[in-house]
Amino acid sequence: MSKYRILKPEQSYTFSQYFLLPNPTIDVLAEFEYGYDRTELELPRYFADISYLEFLQNYLQRNIKLFNPIAEISIREFLIAPILAEICDQTKAQLYSEYPLHVDEKLKGTLNYCLHKFNSLLVIEAKQSDIRRGFTQLAVELIALDQSLDDQS
Repeated sequence: MSKYRILKPEQSYTFSQYFLLPNPTIDVLAEFEYGYDRTELELPRYFADISYLEFLQNYLQRNIKLFNPIAEISIREFLIAPILAEICDQTKAQLYSEYPLHVDEKLKGTLNYCLHKFNSLLVIEAKQSDIRRGFTQLAVELIALDQSLDDQS
């Protein structure tokens, strides 16, 4: 763990700025007194029939051939959003795109996608490259969401 401060106290940070930090995720999270464990997760499973799988598979295979994903936004538009729309239709969840979140000057920005159903949330951060830095950004977004939910309760 880092012994020096990564975040400058007088500086404001958006979620996307955390992607640019070269520091290990564990050190960035320590700035907020959070951490994480690298363990296998037991996630809930959806057991109902999913009627759109064949359509989605064909749609995605076609779109992968049709466009060259140069920018993150094109990946989100042509690959991720259609899948999320179908998931929401099947599970009756609400989909929020570019969801604004402002906890304080260190935790603010927009979430690419947020799916909400009853007491469950799924946050998705789409990244074109560098999964480690993308994970750091996602982890900070989850901290902000955790703190905003604590404030609401």
